Amino acid sequence: MARRALTTTAAAFATAAALLLTACGGGDDASSDDIKGAGNSSGSPSASPSASAAVVKRPVIKLPSSFQLTFENWTSSDPVEQAVLNDGKEELRAGYAAVIANDPDSEAVAFYDTEGVRGQTKQWIKSYTDKGYTVIGKLPAFNPKVILAKNGKGAALTYCTDETEAKTRHRKTGKVEGNPAGTNPYVLYSLSLTKNEQGVWQNSSVRGERGKCSR
Repeated sequence: MARRALTTTAAAFATAAALLLTACGGGDDASSDDIKGAGNSSGSPSASPSASAAVVKRPVIKLPSSFQLTFENWTSSDPVEQAVLNDGKEELRAGYAAVIANDPDSEAVAFYDTEGVRGQTKQWIKSYTDKGYTVIGKLPAFNPKVILAKNGKGAALTYCTDETEAKTRHRKTGKVEGNPAGTNPYVLYSLSLTKNEQGVWQNSSVRGERGKCSR
């Protein structure tokens, strides 16, 4: 069930994260095992949200009631952090909407992913659609944390998901399956995001680690 069954390598992500944290002036509170929620990062952004971010036309993403993707405490008093959270949320919604719509070439996914990571997202979507699966049930995403780069153009986002009530359903047979017995349902996701010229925070790398977080 885990998003990004095929991800960037750990080494590649570590390199990207190291560059970002260096730009942020250090990584003392950036541990992926110490998720405290958005709004608690130590640095203050040096740039205000781009005016274009307020007027850019974003795709409309709809999910059916059969799949409840919820976001717990995805709010921040910092407007730049909130913009990162909003676009990070929509990128996740776009991916699952593409799975449900059987659409690996989703325009919404392309909107929220950089060109470099788009192929990996497509591969993840096809890991469901090529086998005839869709997703159903409930998937809460919680404990988000944002770290902003001082140049205002990069950010790191971590969050957890709980797959306890998330399942797959075969489109033809209707067979419903959850994770295999004994699978840890909690997955920690670590993303790097880059703000494009339109002011959209696009996903540029992502890695999932099962069992690295809990409620």
